Amino acid sequence: MLPRIPLVDDVRDFWKFSKTGRKLADLHIDYEEIPPAPGVIVLYDKVLHDAINEAISNQELESINYRVKKMRFPKKGQKDSIIYNSQITITNIPQKAYEYIVNGKSAIEWIMERYQVKVDKKSGIKNDPNDWAIEHNNPKYILNLLLSVINVSLQTVDLVNDLPELKFD
Repeated sequence: MLPRIPLVDDVRDFWKFSKTGRKLADLHIDYEEIPPAPGVIVLYDKVLHDAINEAISNQELESINYRVKKMRFPKKGQKDSIIYNSQITITNIPQKAYEYIVNGKSAIEWIMERYQVKVDKKSGIKNDPNDWAIEHNNPKYILNLLLSVINVSLQTVDLVNDLPELKFD
């Protein structure tokens, strides 16, 4: 299928759409490589070493610190922060990041919904996204993904808002 290119009166508007489309494609294709957005803060609580069994290796300790059960907002309507787990909170998330919508919800909320531990009621099968992160020796994967998606969302909104206005007659 060919891309849907809007008809514009000014060739400069066409090139703006073209260049923005390329930027969006690059941004969305490499979304996992996008660094966290400037200003977004990750707060870490220290795990008390005394409270941890000495038999736990450093790798296991790191995976525990980054394990996610169910991300949530601190309270209804407060979306400037996400409680990632009992030890990690992401703060200073701009409201604009939630304007990028995928299938009826913000990309950030989509990640929060999909990357949680769930047990299927019928089969009893447990879906734990942490397993993939640990198998690939990247316990920070889910946290880094969320931070990348926040930045991708912000950049996407900025790029789309900067497009020329289309006139529909």
